[in-house]
Amino acid sequence: MSSLHRAALPALGAAILFGASTPFAKQLVGDGFSTSSPFLLAGLLYFGSGLGLTLIRLLRDKGWQATGLPKHEWPWLLGAIAFGGVLGPLLLMVGLAHTTAATASLFLNLESVLTAVLAWLVFRENTDRRIVLGMVLIVAGGGVLAWPTGDASAVGIGHLALAGACLAWAIDNNLTRKVSASDALFIAGSKGLVAGCVNTGLGFALGATWPATGLLSSALLIGFLGYGLSLVLFVLALRGLGTARTGAYFSTAPFVGAALSIAVFAEPTSAVFWIAAALMAAGVWLHLTEHHAPDHEHTEFSHGHRHRHDAHHLHTHDFDWNGMEPHTHGHQHVKLKHHHAHFPDIHHRHSHS
Repeated sequence: MSSLHRAALPALGAAILFGASTPFAKQLVGDGFSTSSPFLLAGLLYFGSGLGLTLIRLLRDKGWQATGLPKHEWPWLLGAIAFGGVLGPLLLMVGLAHTTAATASLFLNLESVLTAVLAWLVFRENTDRRIVLGMVLIVAGGGVLAWPTGDASAVGIGHLALAGACLAWAIDNNLTRKVSASDALFIAGSKGLVAGCVNTGLGFALGATWPATGLLSSALLIGFLGYGLSLVLFVLALRGLGTARTGAYFSTAPFVGAALSIAVFAEPTSAVFWIAAALMAAGVWLHLTEHHAPDHEHTEFSHGHRHRHDAHHLHTHDFDWNGMEPHTHGHQHVKLKHHHAHFPDIHHRHSHS
């Protein structure tokens, strides 16, 4: 399997886990979490992810270990937690309370579009016409879904909340890219714990009460799988694909959610729904079939992350090494010019002429 295909697997795995969580979270809104307590449900979803990932990290490291996150990366992580861990899930729960799960699942494709726009315009990540065209088709699908159908107040609230969630997560994705070379379990786990505590506390402050034990355990499990493990895979994908391409692969998530909503929960669909699905599917296909292989030059720089000794890691070691790969240590990259297929991963954040 090529490095490009290998790098895409975490993004697709993240998409499947998060996409599947949307219709199940929608069921919790209807089963026991009232539409007036979106903070509580959002908090429990993230709290489940934070608890589960922290436990896995403790087992992996055989106890608590230092994070290894450089000081200059902490503001990026805190910003990602605020937008993606607090604001995003809150707006999603509000949106789910005013739309069907299938419609909400497809509408969340706008996250990939906004992620890419921010990556290109603000963080100067490279792009090409194929990716832009795919984004245009996804936006068109979102526009079809949001077209007024008569119940303007409900539709407006739901879709505005979903669009706000997409923007919050787009900001989160671009900020998380800045720390993606660090420990993915720590990044995702810390986001879950902080966001879970903040949203749960706000929920109780606004009058929410504890749900039944079955609903509580369901929320924690959905959060661990759909928000926790999904985010770990997403961070790994950011490391290997860059922000815009990870968002493009992740845009398959809404189709997973929509398919489950229709197949498992028998939600009704309309011609408008299928038109939007076709437009978005065409956009996603353009993203998944992209090939990018220009001549490029690497500048000299140093960093540390989990790696193998491939074409970008031909360094020697100044310590005893047992020959095991992959392994993690700080290392120096020398100036290098070559040609191969690649995405804007942590080694290919160069500009294009």
